[in-house]
Amino acid sequence: MVYSNLPSWLIIPKRFNIAVMLFMACLMSYMMRVNLSINIIAMVKSTDANSTEELPDYGPRYDWSQSDQAMLLGAFFYGYMITSLPAGMLAENFGGKRVAGYSCLFAGILTALTPLAAAWDKWAVWALRFGIGFLTGVVYPCCHNLVSKWSPPDEKGKFVASLMGGTFGTVITWPISGVIIENMGWDWAFYMVGIFVVVVVAVWFIIVDDSPAQHSTISIKEREYIEKSLGDTVSNKKRFPPYKALIVSLPFWSLLLLHYGSMWGLFFLITATPKFLSEVLGFNLSSAGFLSSLPHLARLICAFGFGSVADLIRRKNWLSVTKMRKAFCLPSHIIPGILLIILAYFGKDPYVCVAIMTISLGFNGAATASNLQNSQDLAPNYAGTLYGIINCVGTTPGIFSPLIVAAFTEENNTIDQWHYIFMIGAAAYIVPALIYWIFGSGKIQKWNELDTSSSKEEIVNTKL
Repeated sequence: MVYSNLPSWLIIPKRFNIAVMLFMACLMSYMMRVNLSINIIAMVKSTDANSTEELPDYGPRYDWSQSDQAMLLGAFFYGYMITSLPAGMLAENFGGKRVAGYSCLFAGILTALTPLAAAWDKWAVWALRFGIGFLTGVVYPCCHNLVSKWSPPDEKGKFVASLMGGTFGTVITWPISGVIIENMGWDWAFYMVGIFVVVVVAVWFIIVDDSPAQHSTISIKEREYIEKSLGDTVSNKKRFPPYKALIVSLPFWSLLLLHYGSMWGLFFLITATPKFLSEVLGFNLSSAGFLSSLPHLARLICAFGFGSVADLIRRKNWLSVTKMRKAFCLPSHIIPGILLIILAYFGKDPYVCVAIMTISLGFNGAATASNLQNSQDLAPNYAGTLYGIINCVGTTPGIFSPLIVAAFTEENNTIDQWHYIFMIGAAAYIVPALIYWIFGSGKIQKWNELDTSSSKEEIVNTKL
């Protein structure tokens, strides 16, 4: 090895590099997902017929109604939902490296073409957004597949927290886009994202491999450590997912609902927060972009904190995995839901609104120790498939929440209309958590086995 003569503390483990690139893959995915949420504010004419204020010149403005804007914001999620479902199976059979890498590359190209599509027709933008969603729908299931191959069990929390790169993508995209729009025009807010994605994808193909056994520069010591820690819970054999077993699995269904609730809160804030801060609370674009990113920054920081605590609990055996997952539902779902109820009734001051949304989504960072990690518990062999299914269903809030916002704000876009929107979000957080407390599990399920005729060597250890 090139680094064999270096002190051990100077040698960076290859799994750390993999975790960094998982972070970057999710970051790219979210940059392409959320940029339209703030860019569209600079792309449209005023929908207020009584307004006489002249809008800043950030580039061409289009006559898109509130319903048109909701349709365009939701287009991404229609495409995303389609490929989320088979993505895990694609990663398990063709490798997460290639499936995620090429998908991000082509999605980055489509992102850079968005200004050209907007000049043509709103339906061209819809088609492009659908295509970007279709391509990036595979990213998270692929990442979960790679986590299942690279992460020792007592490092799982930090590995899953690395998937919060998507949250960081939101954190940096909105304020940077606001600055780019005000100084260069909204078209460059699309071009810069496209360029960034192409560069990162090139690095992705250099660093990432589908498993430690396939990595050309990993040390024998690290490879054996990872493989020994995973034992026989993960196999590299190609296989068909156990869909029939999933249909009758209560732990899986409770996980699906828990993930849905978390995604409702997240996607609502992604698609609606810039609009709420700009049009209802009156912040300018750069301020709206910065303030909109604060809840996601809080979620990112808290995610690593909660993930590390979960790893410590598992390493010390303080709680069973099942009890730990259910315990973390309190900060990941219950508390954020309660805070949205408080926001609905007391969120009259702009800065109070921002503070409550920030704290709420910060607590949701505990999802790294609840819904975001539970697919790894139930079936390590099919972690990508499970996450693909729950993410497919969990994508629908990205479609529904802009439509709900548009329905409540079509005639009047004031804080009073947003009261009902926040209450819906609170229910979406709390109810799934209550169901998960009853039916959820952290045990490896029997259907994690490759098939019913598996030999004794292939049967997984279900002791947790």
